[in-house]
Amino acid sequence: MKRNMGNLDRIIRILLALVIGGLYFTQTITGTLAIILLLIGGIFVLTSTMSFCPLYLAFGMSSCAKEK
Repeated sequence: MKRNMGNLDRIIRILLALVIGGLYFTQTITGTLAIILLLIGGIFVLTSTMSFCPLYLAFGMSSCAKEK
């Protein structure tokens, strides 16, 4: 897999996942919404650690800095 996520994109995704986790553990979000958001947060963490987003590949996008 070729890297298609830049550092800023990765940081934002990890921060969003932390916020979602915090909202869940403080019971601010509950029920079906909580489960869906936790899954999204998990996907954010997974894609951030791999620096690869399958949706970016499908749409031909990349947030990586251009190589000189």
